[in-house]
Amino acid sequence: MKPAVAFRTARVGFFGAAALDRQGIDRNGGFDMVFYFSGTGNSKYAAQRIAEALDEPLLSLNERIKAGDTTPVKVGARLIVVTPTYAWRIPRVVREHLRKTALPGAEQVWFVMTCGSEIGNADRYNRTLCREKGLTSMGTAQLVMPENYIALFNAPQPEQARQIVAKAEPELDRAIDALRSGRPFDPPRSSFYDRLMSGPVNPAFYSCFVSDRAFRVGEACTGCGSCARRCPVNNILLYDGKPVWCGSCTHCMACICYCPTEAIEYGRKSRGKPRYHFEAL
Repeated sequence: MKPAVAFRTARVGFFGAAALDRQGIDRNGGFDMVFYFSGTGNSKYAAQRIAEALDEPLLSLNERIKAGDTTPVKVGARLIVVTPTYAWRIPRVVREHLRKTALPGAEQVWFVMTCGSEIGNADRYNRTLCREKGLTSMGTAQLVMPENYIALFNAPQPEQARQIVAKAEPELDRAIDALRSGRPFDPPRSSFYDRLMSGPVNPAFYSCFVSDRAFRVGEACTGCGSCARRCPVNNILLYDGKPVWCGSCTHCMACICYCPTEAIEYGRKSRGKPRYHFEAL
């Protein structure tokens, strides 16, 4: 089950006044833009659904991060950021990009975080980021979607993945209702476990697990370059038609999950596991 979604995508970093007028920014107090970052399509789908429901344009943070583009993005008072969960917080590459990017006009920010199971206490760190930028956090919504982190866990089979997406749809609808009305999201769970995972476990997880040293490419590789094109941090180069990882991986799993011949493995951990990306559902 995957609804067809019509959406508008903004591909430029800074909009002039004329462009703002054409897009109706500040019209009726509407959201100016939906930012998204996505490894294997879950967050992109959620962002598309939100943008379609609110009739607002999308901005791909993947493209801006890949291009090293931190030019200002002029938005209205309200902004939505849709992102996956990496080690119980938003991805570090997203956090750093938002820190470096001026958002003139923005006042309030809603976060929607997709995850395989839980977001922990990510909302606390999103609020800290907002304070750093002089913005008001309107909360964080959790959206459980199919797991893609096959460097450690198992991705679901296609039918199971479709069931997980179907179960997520009502939660996404509730988030859209809150966004449409301008309400803050309900406070997420904040147990000791959540605080532990988003707190000290997050940096430990990055130190111990987030590395590209285990990536390998087999003889099935055709040299198509899909992995390099999809890498949001330009961490993959092709040498003699084969991918080489360069040491700055963010573990988005795009390279391994989108490889058309499944030629990429993450050591022994990914062997025999299904690859997952949303578009294949």
